[in-house]
Amino acid sequence: MKHSGLRKPFVLSALCAAMLMPAVSAWAVTDQEILDDVKSTNQIVTNGMGLQGQRYSTLDILNTDNIKDLRPVWAMSFGGEKQRGQQAQPMIKDGVMYVTASYSRVFAVDARTGKELWQYDARLPDDIRPCCDVINRGVALYGDLVIFGTLDAKLVALNKDTGKVVWRKSVADHKAGYSITAAPLVINGKLITGVSGGEFGVVGKIEAYDPKNGALLWTRPTVEGHMGYVYKDGKKIENGISGGEAGKTWPGDLWKTGGAAPWLGGYYDPETNLLLFGTGNPAPWNSHLRPGDNLFSSSRLALNPDDGSIQWHFQTTPHDGWDFDGVNELVSFNYQDGGKTVQAAATADRNGFFYVLDRTNGKFIRGFPFVDKITWAKGLDKNGRPIYIDDNRPGSPSAAEKGKSVFSAPAFLGAKNWMPMAYSQDTGLFYVPSNEWGMDIWNEDIAYKKGAAYLGAGFTIRPLNEDYIGVLRAIDPKTGKEVWRQKNYAPLWGGVMTTKGNLVFTGTPEGFLKAFNAKTGENVWEFQTGSGVLGSPVTWEMDGEQYVSVLSGWGGAVPLWGGEVAKRVKNFNQGGMLWTFKLPKDLVAKR
Repeated sequence: MKHSGLRKPFVLSALCAAMLMPAVSAWAVTDQEILDDVKSTNQIVTNGMGLQGQRYSTLDILNTDNIKDLRPVWAMSFGGEKQRGQQAQPMIKDGVMYVTASYSRVFAVDARTGKELWQYDARLPDDIRPCCDVINRGVALYGDLVIFGTLDAKLVALNKDTGKVVWRKSVADHKAGYSITAAPLVINGKLITGVSGGEFGVVGKIEAYDPKNGALLWTRPTVEGHMGYVYKDGKKIENGISGGEAGKTWPGDLWKTGGAAPWLGGYYDPETNLLLFGTGNPAPWNSHLRPGDNLFSSSRLALNPDDGSIQWHFQTTPHDGWDFDGVNELVSFNYQDGGKTVQAAATADRNGFFYVLDRTNGKFIRGFPFVDKITWAKGLDKNGRPIYIDDNRPGSPSAAEKGKSVFSAPAFLGAKNWMPMAYSQDTGLFYVPSNEWGMDIWNEDIAYKKGAAYLGAGFTIRPLNEDYIGVLRAIDPKTGKEVWRQKNYAPLWGGVMTTKGNLVFTGTPEGFLKAFNAKTGENVWEFQTGSGVLGSPVTWEMDGEQYVSVLSGWGGAVPLWGGEVAKRVKNFNQGGMLWTFKLPKDLVAKR
């Protein structure tokens, strides 16, 4: 760990506030600031640029007319040999940027100059079990704390000024395969995190902690049959919260190692007071071992933030046999239909279908394919349940032989994977980073062993087209129409942001941060960062100017699991850089 002094701007109003509220730092992040983050432009204190995850900014200083003059103002290297898979979203508060990097590191950076203020290194044990690279997707800010999860399944709270540990909490056994890669969130004074475990047969869970000291407040396992509990003064309340009947949609004891890990984290909708989380695939992949729907795997869950109880669920791939998961972000938005406001939520699933749900009750409104090729299902029925093509399910193996291999599209890495989409309040469109690929997949015999990979399948991924895999799509959630698309040779694996300046930002594995016209899809600007851009771009206002920041650093699941696809990216350089851009001052003055 290393630290350096943090320059603190000091003004009379802040001093007065501190005198009036001695128990709270003048620069503390409050519950109200978190709720208001969707409207604020001078800071970013939530993952998703707002609790609902729209990744939309009302700033329009930067727009399609002047984007051509956007240029870098500073860049900072994360240093060392740990340069791979940078997937975090930066946070900005009072001129300081907080960001995580690979191998569970945290940096505080002067947002004006790029100077490193402090760095924290979690010093991971040698026996961590990350399924999909050594990545981390960001921090939560609350009070005077910077809080994040680690690859050895710990939550760590750091002092925002010094980077020193305030508290550290082990939330699960990393030797069993548990880890945390998602950014936590703070809702109504509770620190919420998903606890995951890749492909190790763990039982996924969503939990709430006291952000001041790390005390467990409630736990909600995400596999049917496991009981959730609320804790008070460190004691489990015996009146637990039921998670459904054990074995009802699972055969035998497989629910005890059922997977369903909420590894991407979640969002929150203040209008309905619901946490919105997704859950991963059931374990093992071999679906013939576990007939039934296998709740609550491959699902979207709405939880009460006070006690973790499940208010509704929607399962996108019942009896998942392709590792399609259901973790992709569920983004809240409202739209008008017949003069009425519909409180909706949308998700672009790994299985290739885009879903629009009523977020008050989880009911299916509509769904449609958002990629060109889907082979495992004919479509969705009136309730949003997939209509399976039985011949496209991998065959049942015997102890001696693997099951029948099938070709399936999308591939298990998904029509869309972890990389968050964005929603524009101006165009009413979702901007979805997607991929066109398929896989040969077959099932194999498997038995659970603690801490060992628990797949029961083999696979080889390959592109569906010679000239592209990635496609950035603009999608109308009310009609299912694709308004425009932009193709990319390599898979898209980075987040998306959109702004009131009619801009859409995202990055590519080839190293470019790009901006597109939100209405037409025209590529209006790009910058080569030197390594693949996997992070989620952000924008904010400081000193009257609009800034854009993004992480650069190739890695993640594609080069590890990518089969034939990995050949397209084998020469891409790893990296670890934090880039920040803005317009020259003289151009801003001419607005």
